[in-house]
Amino acid sequence: MIKDFILPDIGEGVVECELVEWLVKEGDTVVEDQPIADVMTDKALVQIPAPFAGVVTKLYYAKGDIAKVHAPLYAVKIEGAVEISGEAVVAEPAATTAKVTEPVAATTANTSSSSSVSIEEFLLPDIGEGIVECELVEWLVSEGDWVEEDQPIADVMTDKALVQIPAIKAGKIAKLHYRKGQLAKVHAPLFAIEVKHMASAPAATTNTDTVANAAPAAQIVSAEPARQGKALASPAVRRMARSLDIDLSQVPGTGKHGRVYKEDITRFQQGASNVSAPSTTQVKEAPAQATQASQTQVPTSTVTQRADTVEPIRGVKAVMARMMVESVSSIPHFTYCEEFDLTDLVALRESMKVKYSSDEVKLTMMPFFMKSMSLALSLFPVMNSQVNADCTELTYKARHNIGMAVDSKVGLLVPNIKDVQDKSILEVAAEITRLTQAARSGRVAPADLKDGTISISNIGALGGTVATPIINKPEVAIVALGKLQTLPRFNAKGEVEARQIMQVSWSGDHRVIDGGTIARFCNLWKQYLEQPQEMLLAMR
Repeated sequence: MIKDFILPDIGEGVVECELVEWLVKEGDTVVEDQPIADVMTDKALVQIPAPFAGVVTKLYYAKGDIAKVHAPLYAVKIEGAVEISGEAVVAEPAATTAKVTEPVAATTANTSSSSSVSIEEFLLPDIGEGIVECELVEWLVSEGDWVEEDQPIADVMTDKALVQIPAIKAGKIAKLHYRKGQLAKVHAPLFAIEVKHMASAPAATTNTDTVANAAPAAQIVSAEPARQGKALASPAVRRMARSLDIDLSQVPGTGKHGRVYKEDITRFQQGASNVSAPSTTQVKEAPAQATQASQTQVPTSTVTQRADTVEPIRGVKAVMARMMVESVSSIPHFTYCEEFDLTDLVALRESMKVKYSSDEVKLTMMPFFMKSMSLALSLFPVMNSQVNADCTELTYKARHNIGMAVDSKVGLLVPNIKDVQDKSILEVAAEITRLTQAARSGRVAPADLKDGTISISNIGALGGTVATPIINKPEVAIVALGKLQTLPRFNAKGEVEARQIMQVSWSGDHRVIDGGTIARFCNLWKQYLEQPQEMLLAMR
């Protein structure tokens, strides 16, 4: 049978996304979890995997189109599925929900004879980037609560971000399958919800009657929000409405159950600006009292436009906030600063840049910093160590996985280059180029964010010179690179000459690193950078 794949909730209130690239074509045979398409949200580039195997029969969007959440993305022909009364039943659970109908004699006694109740399991959807499990951070509802469609149900933490899981149907929460802090599995039940259904007509008229009977149910669900003056919309749409000082309850929504999209707000705003206002002639003919009254309303309008904007902290920013607080509260930081004269290294890099740079490799200063740091770590392994929670064990990491902080469009990310100790400078440069491009596009594989051992923050790219960086726990050290400046310095003969100077700022974990250790390590690192021939001799 042929089944539509419904674009799932991608999280963070996203209701639409751009179809960037199809990774399959019509007629292709796909397997479970095979990447199907790349879509771009306001936050990141996300890869949509196939929840079940089959043959792709239709792609509903063209490259560049805007796809809607909860709408069909593509159609797939599934082998081994049977059809019962117009409903698809697949051998393995693949849809977002799994229905389990139970006897409801007591429930239906108090309701119309044309309605029934079923318990549906909400399966945790694919959150993207190959994530197979996530931590249940907080339940936003309790068992027995009545929820509406798209109401936030839970906050879950992946390796990359904090994601909010919304309800895809209105109903009563029957059971929460996880406790706070437990790991929830993708494609496994997250919670059970009691949903009220209208009774189906005979199979020949199933589709028509279902649509007809669904309308009253939808009206019942949306009746309560209407009395409260609320509207069905995502957080991003609500922020847009607040910034424009528009009451969402007054905006006609074109989505399901009257859901309001951004284009609905734009259309409403344009319509409001075209509403007929008193002409200049009418104002002149109006009584003086009316003119004075209209003038007194101007300050009120101005004050409203200057109202504060409240924006929730979510996603990568929320993860960064939590990790930074944890780092500062549990690690005693201390700072060490030094000045590097990189004149010779700058000249070496300039002489090699044209020959070795390409689209895949950008020969910047960073590969030299990382490779020389790895050489110094071999003699000071404590700088590449990690301490356990109660500070009773110190693990010396054999791999030099050096992270670099990247100011991406989704927030601060720290991907790391694996095994720098085994790579050449050009190999390190190629990895830096790849990770930088991935981070700036908002799409970094979870594996590239894991297992870092020491980090570099390049604040100089934004013009800074000195900083106090926060350690990327569980690492024990991080360095901030200042901007490269041409400054006057005395040479060996006492003459003043222009030199290429950079300030570097270290933060160390004072539980395992003392000032003498970090100073000696920094001096060796400095020697390799100020005298590149020393770096060459130290390489194996």
